[in-house]
Amino acid sequence: MDRTKYEIELKHHAFIRATQRGITPDLIENCIKNGRIERFGKNYIKFISKSTICIGEICGLKIKIITIERRKK
Repeated sequence: MDRTKYEIELKHHAFIRATQRGITPDLIENCIKNGRIERFGKNYIKFISKSTICIGEICGLKIKIITIERRKK
């Protein structure tokens, strides 16, 4: 899957949850740009990096990031 074809939209809820969990915006950006992509369900996607997981929904040519969480080891 080519992530450059999609516009990434970070929802307000996801940003609030990330700040509550101590995840900085540069970690979020790194996860989306360089993380491993894993699809699940019909329209959902995960960007997985070393320390962060971003979960999003594919809507047309947009990926809406719904929530962001720490990766459990």
